[in-house]
Amino acid sequence: MASHNDLGFKGEAIAKAFLEKQGYEILDENWVHGKAEVDLIAYLNRQIIFVEVKTRTSVAYGMPEDFVSETKQKQMDLAANEYIELMNHKGEIRFDIVSVLFDKQNNYTINHIEDAFWPS
Repeated sequence: MASHNDLGFKGEAIAKAFLEKQGYEILDENWVHGKAEVDLIAYLNRQIIFVEVKTRTSVAYGMPEDFVSETKQKQMDLAANEYIELMNHKGEIRFDIVSVLFDKQNNYTINHIEDAFWPS
């Protein structure tokens, strides 16, 4: 498996542990609907949160969260609509981004952006 995939899985595990420590319940990981994948689906305060995790080792081309494209946002919206229908969820939802940035010593920083976008 490619090392960038390993980095992505590592970032998702870190993001999951971070969210759980903050009191979020993780409902699903790597949930797929059609072409769309949602890295983490969490639950907190009667709200379902769809989370995109971005992991990088450099900011040379921008911060990790800058790489959540409009196309990705639309795909997440489609997946979210399917998920809330399947779960018969009648409450609020939101879309978050968790970015994990590693330095050369393999230390990392986490940036959790709540309500990061709302697909149009």
